Amino acid sequence: MINLKLDHSKVKSFISEKEINDFQKNIDKSHKALLNKTGKGNDFLGWVSLPSEIDEQLIDNIETDAKAISKIAEIYVVIGIGGSYLGARAVIEALNHNFAAFKKDSKHPFIIYAGQNISEDYMHDLLDILDQKDYALTVISKSGTTTEPAVAFRILKNHLEKKYGKENAKHRIIAITDHSKGALKKLSDDEGFKTYVVPDDVGGRYSVLTPVGLLPIAVAGFDIRKLIEGAKNMQHHLATSSDISSNIASEYAAVRNALYNKGKTIEITVNYQPNLYYITEWWKQLYGESEGKENKGIFPAGVGFTTDLHSMGQYIQEGIRNIFETVISIEKPHHQIEVPKDKDNLDGLNFIAGKRISEVNKMAELGTSIAHVDGGVPNIKISLPEINEYNLGELIYFYEFACGLSGYLLDVNPFDQPGVEAYKNNMFALLGKPGFEKQTEEIRKKV
Repeated sequence: MINLKLDHSKVKSFISEKEINDFQKNIDKSHKALLNKTGKGNDFLGWVSLPSEIDEQLIDNIETDAKAISKIAEIYVVIGIGGSYLGARAVIEALNHNFAAFKKDSKHPFIIYAGQNISEDYMHDLLDILDQKDYALTVISKSGTTTEPAVAFRILKNHLEKKYGKENAKHRIIAITDHSKGALKKLSDDEGFKTYVVPDDVGGRYSVLTPVGLLPIAVAGFDIRKLIEGAKNMQHHLATSSDISSNIASEYAAVRNALYNKGKTIEITVNYQPNLYYITEWWKQLYGESEGKENKGIFPAGVGFTTDLHSMGQYIQEGIRNIFETVISIEKPHHQIEVPKDKDNLDGLNFIAGKRISEVNKMAELGTSIAHVDGGVPNIKISLPEINEYNLGELIYFYEFACGLSGYLLDVNPFDQPGVEAYKNNMFALLGKPGFEKQTEEIRKKV
């Protein structure tokens, strides 16, 4: 049994069960291609069997390093971009206290991020904090030459060495990179940094269950064994059958593609818990980078309700009808707070006095879903009993597998990202990188 549930009953006024089930033949083919690692991009399908293949020694090593880091660092900086940081951040922020930065009794370092942008002010402010705190870092890059993390690592490595001395600094750096090649691997070998491997057959956005995600999550103090266990359970469940009626990844892939065929070209992931914000951000990268090719693909967007009901809610209710929503619904919060009764009742809220905030939130969720469906927006619901490591493991693997299926239904390679290179080449040309002289000359004419 799995904890994650999927309900597509609120799409039935927009698409028929036949339109969903018509995908079964292609789902069967795609399911087989994923499990047998024979489809498009099959050299990056290591994630499919990853949960059940994670080595016990690797987990032990990560847990040992996480404990050691906790003894020397108040802050742990994760340097990476895209899949090299989003998965870890999604899990950490989902599990964290909403105001973890202000918790003074934490036994674990506070995780912050670098290399996910090239903002000079962001880096200045980060260094300002790191001047005052003991810290360590991990740098995540297969090649070591991706511009954003490479710039950040160059700056922070220099800062660490000035603060602690070169010999001590190297014990505060862990690199997660290629097992044998690349600039970061060479630098790590030359300078004696501890390293973990990004598997050759696992792309960045599918790498949460490798050291890329597991190390930062463990440093933050969360149970990576339960995360892996949840993913493993989902892996076994999804491998059993490709039938749309019993496989929730098949169901999700078929429903969203049936909606796509009806002109619903934008999927909005909705959450009602602020600490799920980065789950949405991770999902956006996973699906956007996997499906957005050859002028195809559902555009992934995200909102946080009820906050965004007072901004984007207007558009969702009455804007162009090319959207559908997928709501991540959490059944049980971790804490209990009731709305108090007020003798003057000036705000008129005594009718909910004595009710838990979570009940009010649930009624907002239900009422919004009904309003949006009535307004022409199909709704899919993904529900979890509560937010914990095990359930997040299920959710992560579910989304990954469904993404592979959905990409194959679109007849694209869900495991490459050729379009990402366009901005890089232009940036290199504008910065005068050696070897880009011809491009520099051409692009200057466009500026």
